[in-house]
Amino acid sequence: MERDGSISTAELGEKSESPRAATADVEAASQKHDAQPAVIEGDQQAATSGAGKKPFSFYASLLCLTLIALIVTWDTTALSVAIPVIAEQLHATTLEAFFASIAFTLAVAISQPLYLSISDAVGRKIPLYFAMVLFTVGSILFAVAQSITVVIVGRLIQGLGGGGLDILQEIIIVDMTSLKERPMYLAIMALPIAVGSIMGPIIGALLCQFATWRWLGWINLPFIGPAIPLAIIFMRLRPIDLDLKTKLRRLDWGGMFLFTVGATCVSLPISWADALYPWSSWRTFLPLIIGVIAFVAFGFYEARPVQPMLPYRLFKNRTAVVSIIGGAIHGLLLFSILLYYPLFFQAVYLQTPLESAVSILPACIVSVAFSVFAPVCVEYTRRYTLLLHSGWIILALFSGLWCTVDQSSSKAVRDTFLVFIGIGLGIVFTTIPFPLQASVEKADDGGRIVGLLVITRFLGGLLGLAICSVVFNSGFAQQIAAFGPLPTEVSQLSDPRQAVGFIPTLRTLDLDADTMRQLTEAYRIPFRNVWIVLVSISGVGLVTSLLTKQLNLEVEDLGRQRFDDS
Repeated sequence: MERDGSISTAELGEKSESPRAATADVEAASQKHDAQPAVIEGDQQAATSGAGKKPFSFYASLLCLTLIALIVTWDTTALSVAIPVIAEQLHATTLEAFFASIAFTLAVAISQPLYLSISDAVGRKIPLYFAMVLFTVGSILFAVAQSITVVIVGRLIQGLGGGGLDILQEIIIVDMTSLKERPMYLAIMALPIAVGSIMGPIIGALLCQFATWRWLGWINLPFIGPAIPLAIIFMRLRPIDLDLKTKLRRLDWGGMFLFTVGATCVSLPISWADALYPWSSWRTFLPLIIGVIAFVAFGFYEARPVQPMLPYRLFKNRTAVVSIIGGAIHGLLLFSILLYYPLFFQAVYLQTPLESAVSILPACIVSVAFSVFAPVCVEYTRRYTLLLHSGWIILALFSGLWCTVDQSSSKAVRDTFLVFIGIGLGIVFTTIPFPLQASVEKADDGGRIVGLLVITRFLGGLLGLAICSVVFNSGFAQQIAAFGPLPTEVSQLSDPRQAVGFIPTLRTLDLDADTMRQLTEAYRIPFRNVWIVLVSISGVGLVTSLLTKQLNLEVEDLGRQRFDDS
């Protein structure tokens, strides 16, 4: 791969002779601004100093990004255990409880690609400030809500802000650092992300059990509060030197519209399939088909804009393509494990939500440790392929062994398997970005490609939850049909869609030991089916790693929105 520091007109324009391109004044301004060396004269020393001494403002900005990463990741996972409590206290219907549960997720799925495109055209800081304000307002609305409608609105606004915070904190760390020095900073950023993912369900369970669910909103303020002034005062990212009109005309409006339609129409039916409506219902498959069509149209449309959301050049490299697929698979596995492993402990071992969160701590703790270890290892070895292969092998192998866990399995066996699953998840999580970022030819594409990774990881997670739901419900329907006549206390389980929602009630049932054994076994087998599917998918992830090339990490180019050390 060649990196000569220059950018050709063909690379940047992709449109100079097209009658469908933007007007001449926009093209001229765009090319004049963008057709600069990735490292310009006068900034050469700053760009080639690697991981040399940074100013205080750099580390203050890094602290801002770590606070953002922490609150967004724990907020994403904390609410799942609180929804039943919120729905009961606010007398919500099933439909209202459902939308309270998915409002945040849906808003994140819609907003992330918009922030990616807008921040690339107008600069990172204004979208970042906007996302911070939305997240703060949404947190407060959620905390003071006296009705389920306000809860839904609050979570929706939080999600619109959280989507921006999630994707921008990853893009900005790429802007602020060169590829050569980035491994150490990715290790630092991995820590709050991993801790937030672990602490979310535990925080949610603790607050609901010992305080009030409203603290799930209030707890964000002590973290987003300091992050806002840190961003305003210290985050000195170079602005894009174009007037506002030109910036707006550079935006990929058509691409943003098509992607938003696609993300909405795919996310909604995936979320409510077998929860509100069956997969066979037109309410599920019709929007799903529309969403797929919108994504296909988006793919073709991206050849047209002056500055597309996702330029075709990003996908000309095999390593980039397989890394994106690997990232989506990792998101699929991570989301599924975080949801279904605690449910497994609650259904098969009759644990409380808090006890189940504690039970998966072995996986969570080592996941944090190895998500930090992996980029540190890359920092010192300057290689990532062997590490990536090892992570996928460990994850696939011990996910397969987890399929053998049942009521008779000892705690030592369960914890051992969970530890190695956590090792695999942690390694893959923070190793995938390296081949992806090394695959781009222009420093300015680093932000785009990492933003794409964030989006595909999230959409992969939604797809994983849908796959697991279908597999679990199908398996549970077979088990409950073979159960025979159901006791009155569990008669609602004749509808397999009620199985997951009924899990917290299992430990309160007053049934004889033999019936309870049959019932927990009726749950264990569908969970095992889910594990088998996840193992198969992790095998695909391993294949993507084998197709990944070892690329050069000794690149010191910085993008046009780099951190200003002056």
